[in-house]
Amino acid sequence: MTRYFFSLISLSVLIVSTVYSAKTAAKETVTIAQEPRTLYKRDAYLKELLQRALDAANYSAQLESVVVHPHQQRALIALADNSVDLYWSMTSPERETLAIPIKVPLFKGYIGKRALVTRQLFLNRFADIKSKEQLKGFTAIQGHDWPDTKILAHNDLSVRPFANYQAMFNIVLTGRVDYFPRSFIEVSSELKEVNKQALVIVPNLYISYPSAFYYFVAKHRPELAKTLSDGLAIMQKNGSFDELFNQYFGDDLKALPFDPQNTVEIKLENPYFNH
Repeated sequence: MTRYFFSLISLSVLIVSTVYSAKTAAKETVTIAQEPRTLYKRDAYLKELLQRALDAANYSAQLESVVVHPHQQRALIALADNSVDLYWSMTSPERETLAIPIKVPLFKGYIGKRALVTRQLFLNRFADIKSKEQLKGFTAIQGHDWPDTKILAHNDLSVRPFANYQAMFNIVLTGRVDYFPRSFIEVSSELKEVNKQALVIVPNLYISYPSAFYYFVAKHRPELAKTLSDGLAIMQKNGSFDELFNQYFGDDLKALPFDPQNTVEIKLENPYFNH
């Protein structure tokens, strides 16, 4: 009886172990390209949204971040050479050739609405700006490989390309450029993180252009691209996509210094965006 009892226990342990191992083996690993920089609220949102979308599509996956080259274009190339599975980025025609774009605007168009970060001492310079022509007299700073840099240049705005993202805030602070355009969903958390009280958002003035921020999936993972697209569609339909977005960014968007009655929106063309 005792031997029979222990045999049953051993068999039960073996079955549980086998089932657990099968489940573990069935769980996919999805590697995410991560730039070596400070992570902000937007990064937490994108990772949570990714996990929820995969869950919505019943895709069991372990997310694993892999630090890649700090430049955005190099991170996209990592997808092309199969070093990682997924990256999130503002889109451009070139980027859409390097990987599979999941064409769901993750920031609902707010990535193309740009607050102007400047020195507190420079605020008066922007007081009477009402048009793109007037803004041409000022110099912006942007990442050297960002789509935004080309967009500003296409619109004949003066822009200084720079490689070090974190250093750009200091360049504005020292007055070597006039402003740093930052998206509505990034600017509040960025200014809190850099903790430069002398940097402020220009009130009642911003620039905008059509654009989108997508998940990009490596071409060697088409099943992941299809699953992610399906999961995001489910979230959009059941309202959980909007709910998560508002949870992360609702308060920040409301707190921006833009009075609906007095704010000037300077609209720019973006020839590098395929609608």
